[in-house]
Amino acid sequence: MRIFPAVDILDGRCVQLVQGKRESATVYGEPLAWAERWIAEGADALHVINLDGAFGSSKKNAGLIRELIRTTGMEIQLGGGIRSVEDASRWLEIGVSRVILGTAATEQPSLIRTLADEFGGKRVMAGVDAKGGQIAVEGWQKTAGDVLAWVERFESQGAGSFLYTNVDVEGLQQGVRFEPVRKVIGATGRPVVVAGGVSSVQDVTGLKEAGACGAVLGSALYSGKIQLAEALEVCR
Repeated sequence: MRIFPAVDILDGRCVQLVQGKRESATVYGEPLAWAERWIAEGADALHVINLDGAFGSSKKNAGLIRELIRTTGMEIQLGGGIRSVEDASRWLEIGVSRVILGTAATEQPSLIRTLADEFGGKRVMAGVDAKGGQIAVEGWQKTAGDVLAWVERFESQGAGSFLYTNVDVEGLQQGVRFEPVRKVIGATGRPVVVAGGVSSVQDVTGLKEAGACGAVLGSALYSGKIQLAEALEVCR
C-alpha cells in the first residue's frame, strides 16, 4: 500500500477543509513548501486537489500547480475542477501522473473512456466521493445515485483506479469507517485509494488489511495527529 500526502489548494494557499466546507478551511501556508516537506520526509507521491476548481474556478491555481509539478518532479494525482477531455489532457501532457474525474464523470461517463483510450487507463482515476452510500458531486453539494453502481459503471468505461472518499468522516480526524471501504474494494478489480478519516497508524493498518492500494493523509497529517514516517513504515 502507498501513502499520498494531500496538498489541497484554495486561493493559492495550502488548506484543509472539514467535510468539504469552504468556510471550515484551516490555512497552512505555501503549497510548494508543504509538498517539499512531505517529499523530504519520505513521500514518493502526492495527492493534489485544486479546491477552487472543485468550487467552480477551474483556472485558478493553475500556474501554481504547474510550478509544483515542475519543481518536485514527483508522481502526482490531481483532481478538482477537471471538467472536460481538454482539461484532463492538458494536465496529463504537462506531467501529472493521473487525473481524478469526479462530477464530470457522473455527468459524462464517456470522458473516462476517451481519456483511457488516449492516455491509458492507469492515468485515469475515477473519484467516488460518498455521502451515506450515495455518490456526492458538485463540490459535495449534491448526490447522484448509489456509489457501488457508479464504481461498476466507471470501471466499464476504462477507469484504471478509484479514489474513494467518505465525505461523512472526511476532515473530522475520527477514524476510517471500514465497512463502506470494503464494499467499494469488493466491487472492483481496480486499485482503490482511500481518503477520509485516516487519522492513526491503526487506520493505515486497517486499510492495508482491507486491500486498499493507497491512503490519502490530510487533516490528521497537518495537525500532527499522525506522522508521515509512521504511516510509511506500516506500508513497508
